[in-house]
Amino acid sequence: MRKQRNKRRCKVESGFTLIEMLVVIAILGILAGLVVPRIMAEPDKARVVKAKMQMESLTTALHQYRLDNGVYPDTAQGLRALVEKPTSGRIPRNYPQRGYMDSLPRDPWDNEFIYTQPGRHGDFDLSCLGADGVPGGEGVNKDINNWDERESRR
Repeated sequence: MRKQRNKRRCKVESGFTLIEMLVVIAILGILAGLVVPRIMAEPDKARVVKAKMQMESLTTALHQYRLDNGVYPDTAQGLRALVEKPTSGRIPRNYPQRGYMDSLPRDPWDNEFIYTQPGRHGDFDLSCLGADGVPGGEGVNKDINNWDERESRR
């Protein structure tokens, strides 16, 4: 008989009360309110870093193009000259059979990079317009430019 009472007492005492559950839910809600905004900002930072890395890759390919051909592709030829041999403008003489890149990357917000040659800030200007896809902006909407990187190294 004593064993049966202990079994019943264990069944009744096991589990959580409604108040305990509400306290746990409230604590989880507070933690989520503090942590989620910080985590949500990370994808935007990652996209900015990815855009900068893509721009470095494009810059490297552009420098290789110049080393092989003596000039950068002009604005009309654009970045497409890194993937396909230009058929207009100054035709490169030493264009590799496979090109300089397999394909042109799009920025992390699915926009094209902006290339001008000659550039206003160097041999060429390369830009990404940020999350909003329009010039200017703050935070993740801020433009990413190859000349900003050069100026920060000085």
